[in-house]
Amino acid sequence: MPQRNSSRFLLAILVMATASLVSADAAWAAPQLSVLYSFGTAPDGNYPAANLVFDTSGNLYGTTVQGGAFGSGAVFKLGSSNGVLTETVLYSFCQQASCIDGSTPYGSLVVDSAGNLYGTTYEGGVYGGGVVFKLTPNPTGGWAETVVHSFGNDTDGIGPLAGVIFGRAGNLYGTTSSGGTGPSCFTGCGTVFELARAKSGQWREKVLYNFCSLPQCTDGDSPLAGLILDTAGNIYGTTELGGTSVPNDGTAFELTQGKNGQWTETILHAFLGGTDGASPQSALVLDKVGNLYGTTVFGGNSTYGANNGTVFKLIRGANGKWTEKIVYSFCSQQNCVDGSSSYAGLTIDSAGSLYGTNSTGGASDWGTVFELSPGINGKWTDTVLHDFTGQTDGVNPHAGLVLDTTGNIYGVAYQGGIGGYGTAFKLTP
Repeated sequence: MPQRNSSRFLLAILVMATASLVSADAAWAAPQLSVLYSFGTAPDGNYPAANLVFDTSGNLYGTTVQGGAFGSGAVFKLGSSNGVLTETVLYSFCQQASCIDGSTPYGSLVVDSAGNLYGTTYEGGVYGGGVVFKLTPNPTGGWAETVVHSFGNDTDGIGPLAGVIFGRAGNLYGTTSSGGTGPSCFTGCGTVFELARAKSGQWREKVLYNFCSLPQCTDGDSPLAGLILDTAGNIYGTTELGGTSVPNDGTAFELTQGKNGQWTETILHAFLGGTDGASPQSALVLDKVGNLYGTTVFGGNSTYGANNGTVFKLIRGANGKWTEKIVYSFCSQQNCVDGSSSYAGLTIDSAGSLYGTNSTGGASDWGTVFELSPGINGKWTDTVLHDFTGQTDGVNPHAGLVLDTTGNIYGVAYQGGIGGYGTAFKLTP
């Protein structure tokens, strides 16, 4: 595992999480949490670190960082069988020699129209730098894994912590936390990559951007989170480090493709490490009018602590310039009962409310699920939907949330539960 970054990076590899745009019109009033599953011992997975995803049948899928039959992580399914919710391990990593099938998946999954699953692992693969994988359901039962790409061959990137997303043409896009050609880092400062399927059926990787290509890494360093695309095909993301501040508190960036096929990076905001936030480690999310929202783990200017993280908004001006506005600074309530340190991306509903998790804070200091609702005066109201108790409900949620069409909220806690290895939960209004 690369050791070049700060302790914030080491903490951050616990999870990246993508954010999703969903439609849900329900209002949550004192929602009730039910534990869908408590992760346990092998061959079960341990430590779910990424948000869950739905398929078209309503099944949930996710990954665990450790556990599985070989201790190197797993892909699991939560589905109903005869009215009973069951967990099934679809694949355990490192079952091939030298873990060429991948090891240690931190990122979330994406489902294609045929029901195949795509994701990443941080380690493993032919070159040891992680993989992009595909899981295909077999007609006779079980799932087959295919390695789409192995990282670590020359300058193609190393260590993807986030999952991949699909573009309009069916290509896959993602980030690697290190690798590439950025000269300021011993193993490279991270990349944005594209995987395109050739006529032969093989996937070909192309690096769209190498971070730290500019002096002092003003273009960003260490993208830990996943990406999103707008309707025009522009790519948006964050980097944990880099930017114009000292000690380089991260950026929000945009990649735009030119007529020549080359991609140009624009820094939308360089975090200053103070009231505007520091160390964004999750994906951004778009609202209906093109504003971007995200979280920072540190920074902010709350009443009871100035370094507990923020929720921020980026607004595009008429001149094309972006302006950052702080939606909320965590630890604004005494004893941080409103939560602290959000590693997770946000989910936005059709009313414009934002949902996320805090890894710490809350009444028991084991983290929270929160909702931020916009007001007519431009101010946002924070509501804690659930305080994790450190008991059977879970501990330290690092991942984002997913909403269904009836207003239920689904997520995972990294630790805790009956077995101590994390939980999958549901919040019902």
